[in-house]
Amino acid sequence: MEQLKTIGRELAMGSQGGIGQSKEFLDLIKSIGEARSKAEEERIVKREIETLKGRLSSPNSTKYKLKEYLIRLLYVEMLGHDASFGYIHAVKMTHDENLLLKRTGYLAVTLFLNDDHDLIILIVNTIQKDLKSDNYLVVCAALNAVCKLINEETIPAVLTQVVELLGHHKEAVRKKAVMALHRFYQKSPGSVSHLISNFRKKLSDNDPGVMGASLCPLFELITNDVDMYKDLVASFVNILKQVAERKLPKSYDYHQMPAPFIQIKLLKILAVLGNNDKKASEQMYTVVGDIMKKCDTMSNIGNAILYECICCISSLYPSPKLLESAADAVSKFLRSDSHNLKYLGIDALSQLIKIGPEIAEQHQLAVIDCLEDPDDSLKRKTFELLYKMTKSSNVEVIVDRMIDYMISINDNHYKTEIASRCVELAEQFASSNEWFILTMNKVFEHAGDLVDIKVAHNLMKLIAEGFSEDDDAADSQLRSSAVESYLRIMGEPKLPSAFLQVICWVLGEYGTADGKHSASYITGKLSDMAEAHSSDDTVRAYAVSALMKIYAFEIAAGRPVEVLPECQSLIDEMLASHSTDLQQRAYELQAVLSANAHTIKEILPMDSTHNEIEIDGNLSFLDGYVKKSLEKGAQPYIPESERSGAFNISSFKPHEDHESTSNGLRFEAYELPKLPQPATIPQVLPASTDLIPVPEPSYVSDISLPPASVPYSSDARPAELKLRLDGVQKKWGRPTFSSPSPSTVNSEVKVQAEAPQMSSLSDSNAKSRSTVSYDSRKPQVEISPEKKKLAASLFGGVSSKSEGRHPFSGQRPSKSYSQVSDKHLAAKAAAPDSNLVMPSQPPPDLLDLGEPSVVSVTPSLDPFKQLEGLLDLSHESPPVTGSTATQAPDFMSLFSDMSLSAPPMDSTSDLFSNMGIENGKRASQIESPVSSKGPNLKETLQKDALVRQMGVTPSGQNPNLFMDLLG
Repeated sequence: MEQLKTIGRELAMGSQGGIGQSKEFLDLIKSIGEARSKAEEERIVKREIETLKGRLSSPNSTKYKLKEYLIRLLYVEMLGHDASFGYIHAVKMTHDENLLLKRTGYLAVTLFLNDDHDLIILIVNTIQKDLKSDNYLVVCAALNAVCKLINEETIPAVLTQVVELLGHHKEAVRKKAVMALHRFYQKSPGSVSHLISNFRKKLSDNDPGVMGASLCPLFELITNDVDMYKDLVASFVNILKQVAERKLPKSYDYHQMPAPFIQIKLLKILAVLGNNDKKASEQMYTVVGDIMKKCDTMSNIGNAILYECICCISSLYPSPKLLESAADAVSKFLRSDSHNLKYLGIDALSQLIKIGPEIAEQHQLAVIDCLEDPDDSLKRKTFELLYKMTKSSNVEVIVDRMIDYMISINDNHYKTEIASRCVELAEQFASSNEWFILTMNKVFEHAGDLVDIKVAHNLMKLIAEGFSEDDDAADSQLRSSAVESYLRIMGEPKLPSAFLQVICWVLGEYGTADGKHSASYITGKLSDMAEAHSSDDTVRAYAVSALMKIYAFEIAAGRPVEVLPECQSLIDEMLASHSTDLQQRAYELQAVLSANAHTIKEILPMDSTHNEIEIDGNLSFLDGYVKKSLEKGAQPYIPESERSGAFNISSFKPHEDHESTSNGLRFEAYELPKLPQPATIPQVLPASTDLIPVPEPSYVSDISLPPASVPYSSDARPAELKLRLDGVQKKWGRPTFSSPSPSTVNSEVKVQAEAPQMSSLSDSNAKSRSTVSYDSRKPQVEISPEKKKLAASLFGGVSSKSEGRHPFSGQRPSKSYSQVSDKHLAAKAAAPDSNLVMPSQPPPDLLDLGEPSVVSVTPSLDPFKQLEGLLDLSHESPPVTGSTATQAPDFMSLFSDMSLSAPPMDSTSDLFSNMGIENGKRASQIESPVSSKGPNLKETLQKDALVRQMGVTPSGQNPNLFMDLLG
């Protein structure tokens, strides 16, 4: 306690400019903030670097001055300058016995170093010593450094101690130990595969913070393998129910919402577990619906929980009732004046249309308003929604809007994304050939070279193959419309190279196919294009190939060929080009002009685009040559997979030498290393058997995971393989830039008769907040004819349901959502009944901290009698012969048997079931009927005095129902 007071005094002095903040430090921060240019800031920082170099190397600097210098060095590092000269001082400060200096040193090294730095080896020993400290603040500081600095090679050095800290008496240490173990799993899953069961066990920890920390690794494990954790569905549902019912201490509330971040993480987990699983989803319907009703939409955190509920509903097996609630919540978001809430509404609506695209029809006017909003991020999110709900009836309007928006922005990255989406939608939902060609022309014209070259190749393939295999007339019309549009557009300036290649290819293939244009006209256009783009060899090559095709078609048809003067000059220029590709194409064109019709038909057959080219992968045409060579004594070819006797010299070198030679200079001679003797290589035992003795048996799922990889031992290297570093300067440096104080919680007892009143009061308050009429806050706006026309194009018209219904009016929602969900359910199975029948015996409650959720048929009990039975564990009452108690176990009895000497449990499911059985027995034992004549005053006073001796006050208005974990 005295040490904590000392730390508090030092921190207070630091906040007032004492030990923690000198005048120089404050002047540095002020000067950096007032710098008017980057150059001025760099001058200030460089001057500070020179000052710190001198003072850090001075032997007269006190420890507290060194602490300030390290903090100033952090500013230097964060501003992008090299502060490697002070790294070693931060490492030294982690060895200090003073808690404030030690924590400053750990803070500095976690920000300065990465997990591959050379100085990490100097910190591992300090971390090991601090993990064994009696001061839990030192242990917490060491665990913070473990999460940031420990890499895959150093995990075995601290793994045993971290696992032991999972049972520490301080909840802050247990929480950070869970986080460290999660970090180990992320860096090296094989090294902690046998310890995954600890995450399940910590789910039932008696501190909500430790339980919340275990949700993060469990979410990652469930995402990787859902089936292994289906048995935890009931546990997660019960935890979420108790959190929503405010059974956690008030310290976990945020803006009057009970533990919102735990709720969000649990909703994410339930969304993964309930995806395409009707049985699991049915257990979640009730709790998700209750959370949506209790969400406070006047705060940001309440809206965040409501959005997460909508995402969870979109992942669960469809429920008509929940879909209606989600649609109402989306309406509140979309009709809000806040752009952030509108963004949430658009994103949530894009999640719901996966279940039924017709859901968006109820919000068509709100979507159009977002599409015309000046907020750029909201407009982009709306385009993503329209992209997902595109169909053949509205593709023209959506693609035209996307192209108009693409023209108006300057962001090349997003312009490329919109162009690819326009091409995809046009290919999938094109209403006519003319519209498709015009759309592709607009995309190429305005997106320019941002369009992927694959799009151009796909367009050429689509024009060649056509939309349909049977309708040749439609394909001919497509090609004719493409030729006409390209002849009109090819004269415009600044066309992208990929688009010019498409134009040349289409004109060469189909320019004279329909007979509307002569060969002279097409060749003249192609020559002009080649002259206009003399710097682009690819376009000129495509133009020459197109000329060759047109002349070949004319010769094959028996018509006379007239070579225009501009074409002849282009051919002569190509013959003298520095590009061998252009020269070859020009010579081939000359050869085609001098060939006869029979030869042309053989080398360039008509409509040969669809002919399959047979490729001889075995090169059978060389069989005769191979046979002759073998007869003359040549060696037969041996496939690489069958070769033997050829050893790779580098395979005899250890893995570390491979990395050193591949990433740096070699300092040894090029000689063959000697093979390591088998006798000198020590036998390496598996890491999992030497490090962690685990008394309890692991899960079946843990056995199937790969074992921990054993790092290569440095002692096993050959003695000959060493770097010659004589004369090489050694430098320090890095390769790249790369607790809460314990609070006593008084447990209080609440009279059971007050629970229904409080719950009904909270429900009525939540309902009154959620049912505020939208009409009272926003006047009715008349819909313009332009918006009606746009809605008719996008959604098929403004429905009367959407106009006559407002989400805040409190009326019953329309039946369109249930119809949508019924359509979706008809393809799978019958829709679940809205009034779900829950099982008679609920699953075991992990964090039941208050009154039972199921009403018992037995008479009301005296709460002091219950406490007397709870606290006197040796007292055994005869079993109750009346009706079976259906109450859920309370918190005190839940954790009364959890001691360090308890026998190991085989699985988490056994842990949960054993808790439920023991608590059920104790609840049944302490149940006794209360006399109808009223309580005896003397007995009541005695029991009240006994309870007050135990630290429980039975008359609180808002009791904290957790045990006093701090003694």
